Amino acid sequence: QVQVVESGGGLVQAGGSLRLSCAASGLSFSTYAMGWFREAPGKEREFVAAISSSGGGTYYADSVKGRFTISRDNAKITVSLEMNSLKPEDTAVYYCAAKTGWVTSRLASAYNYWGQGTQVTVSS
Repeated sequence: QVQVVESGGGLVQAGGSLRLSCAASGLSFSTYAMGWFREAPGKEREFVAAISSSGGGTYYADSVKGRFTISRDNAKITVSLEMNSLKPEDTAVYYCAAKTGWVTSRLASAYNYWGQGTQVTVSS
């Protein structure tokens, strides 16, 4: 049974930092690309960042480039999202997702397994 579990969300002031973690079990983690998406109230789920199965390729939405960093540890079957210089518009539920194959995607529909999400709230 595949399980994808996010942690690390919370409330932070604008300009602050948070680190999200995601543990994915029940799958061959090192053969899956991983992604982070977010969904703000009243908005569609949007791509945030993705990392290839080996960790050699990383991709970011323009809105977070230079502020967020995605990384993974295949030995610990975890993927992380380091978020710095947070802005109120980063407030959303953040989801971790796993996609078969080493190639990443910005499309939510390409991902096979999803976590339940973790809330990130940035106050102004």
